[in-house]
Parts: sequence; C-alpha cells; structure tokens
Amino acid sequence: MELRQLRTFEAITRNGTVTAAANALDMAPSSVSEQLRVLERSVGVALFDRGPRGMTLTPAGERMRDWARRLLDQAEQARREVAGAAPVLRLGALETIAATHVPGVLARLGARRPDLRVEVRAEAERRRLLDAAAAGDLDAVLLLDTGGGLGELGFAPPPTPLDFVDLEPVPLALVAAPDHPLADRPGLTRHDLSGDKLLVNTAACTFRLAGDLLFGPDMERVRAGGVAVMRSWAEHGLGVALLPDFAVDGQLAAGTLVRLALDAPVLNLRLVWRADREALPGLREVLYAAAGPQAAIAGRA
Repeated sequence: MELRQLRTFEAITRNGTVTAAANALDMAPSSVSEQLRVLERSVGVALFDRGPRGMTLTPAGERMRDWARRLLDQAEQARREVAGAAPVLRLGALETIAATHVPGVLARLGARRPDLRVEVRAEAERRRLLDAAAAGDLDAVLLLDTGGGLGELGFAPPPTPLDFVDLEPVPLALVAAPDHPLADRPGLTRHDLSGDKLLVNTAACTFRLAGDLLFGPDMERVRAGGVAVMRSWAEHGLGVALLPDFAVDGQLAAGTLVRLALDAPVLNLRLVWRADREALPGLREVLYAAAGPQAAIAGRA
C-alpha cells in the first residue's frame, strides 16, 4: 500500500468516476485505474462497486476511506515535522461570514499560535464545506447553525462523526422598508405577518432556513438572491427579510430599513471538525485557540 494509491483512492471517492479523478489529479485514466487495482489487490477486497452511473464505495471502501485520510494526514504531519515546516490549519468558511467573522478567528489564532499558518477557503455552499471536513480536505469549517446539535437549523450533516464548538452568537433581524404597515407596531407575532412576503435565497441558504423555523408555512416566499439582494429588495418595499444584524446595521442606522418588533432567532457561529482528527498532533489545541477562552465543546453529530 503506497501513499499515491491512497491519494488516488480518495480522488475517486470525491469525484465519483475514474475519469473525473484522473482530471482532478492530472493523470491518465489508465494510471488511475491501475493504482486502484493495485490497492484493491493489496487489501484483498473490492473497494468500489462499478456501475453505469459511476463508482460507489463498498463497505470495505467505506472503512478504507477513514484509514486513507488518517494515513495521509499522518504522512503530511511527518513530512512537515521532519522538514521543520510551520504547521498548517486548513479552515473553511461560509462566504457570508468570511469577511465579518473569520478575521477575528485568525487574530485569536495568530495571538495564541504565531507558529501556525492558516489557509482559508470560502464557499457559498454549506454542503461543500461539511463534505470537505468529513473527507479531511479541510481541518475545520465555520458556519452558522442553531440549537444543541449540528444541523438543527434544518440541514442534514454528513454521516461522518463531527464535533463542534460554538464561538459567538449571531443575532438576526426581521427588516422592512420604513413605510411598512407594521413598522411601528410592538409585540408582533408571526401570524401578524402571514399576508406578507418573505424575501429569500436558495432552499439551503442559512437565513432561509432560519425563516422556515420562524414562520413555518405562514408566509409567501419570494426568491430574491443573496444577502445584498434581499436587503435591497426589502429597502424598496418588495417584502421583509430575515438577515443577520451585521448585514443591516448600516441601513438601520441610516433609516432605509427598520427592524420589525418580532423576536428573531439567534444563530451561532459554529466551528466544526471531524471527530477522529483530534488525534493529530496539535489539532485540538489549535481548535481551542480558534474558539477562544469562553467556548467549550458543544457536542458531536
């Protein structure tokens, strides 16, 4: 069993076919197929079921996936320690919070671990971040969630065991144009807004999921776009929007938006990582440094 075979195996698991894995690795498909055959011969079992629509892991392949990531991590750790290279943390983050919250995490890491080099990858899709953490392509990811378990906001985490810690609260505000009929009414309930329109993004959007939790089916959804689009449409009276405070503070101060008097949920900035990666030297220490002194491990999913 060689490391290059394990890297090839991982590429196939990520990309689904030999051809796609070959493109990702910049190799010939025949070389990818040969390395997989050698790996399967070395362990004595088939690692993939081959089908017309691609390749899926066998039960043995599922077990190999965890081992492959562990062995590749350890090999990289050994290489860096022998070479005296600085340790690296591969951190993923939702694009929504990459500009607003990641700098604070990086500052804490820099103060506590000046020897650490951090590589940040921003993604628009939560699923891509979680899959990368589960596959070991990222050491930890930052996203927004709520509740005591991963995914209680309304998304399904991957089956790989993941740990998390909550770093800080992220309050939400239900905002509307200043001339909205409910702008000055106190003590609103969700039923007061049942005839209104909720501006949303895609079904997987964090703030759409928060709106689903808050309003259920009571409000009509209007697909607008990202945070900037929802905010602008709300300013123009095209509906109300549920957005994080940090995204609307300027508009609220300028009076182009008003906060409606409905209690909105509070999300958590959540740092997530694969549970079995804590065994890597220094990783748990790095995660706690990112979390800060007030945070504690919240749970496992």
